[in-house]
Amino acid sequence: MSRPPPATRPCAILPRRELLATGALLALSVRPAGAQLLEETLQRAILNFAAGVPVREGRVALDVAPLVDNGNAVPVTVTVDVPQTVAAHATEIAIYNEKNPQRDVIRCQLSPANGKAELSTRIRLATTQRLVALARLNDGSVWQHTVSVVVTLAACIEGE
Repeated sequence: MSRPPPATRPCAILPRRELLATGALLALSVRPAGAQLLEETLQRAILNFAAGVPVREGRVALDVAPLVDNGNAVPVTVTVDVPQTVAAHATEIAIYNEKNPQRDVIRCQLSPANGKAELSTRIRLATTQRLVALARLNDGSVWQHTVSVVVTLAACIEGE
């Protein structure tokens, strides 16, 4: 039995292989844009905290588990390496996140009366993401520490 000749396709219809390749390229081109938007909003939050002062690495330690089983209550501790005296002390500590609906997690004011520049709390993490701890010292300098946290069971996100 002989086969009938293949039907000719109109030029607007792509072969399956080309269609899959085009879809894959489109998916790759869209994904980085979303990631870039997250990065931009996190950077904007950091720049707003810094208020024009250069942000430097060091002097701040963000202690959080690198792998979290449940994102509903994640313990975090921020410690600033400063003596907390009248001459040298941290005036503000903040934590920002990359993927939660709101970027700012906590922001608190400190004084030498605190005795120690340290903050401990529990936060919700919507999914695997980066956390950034920032500290402003009384000399006006701003310091940061960034940590990536893998969340295996994400906390619920509004609207999803």
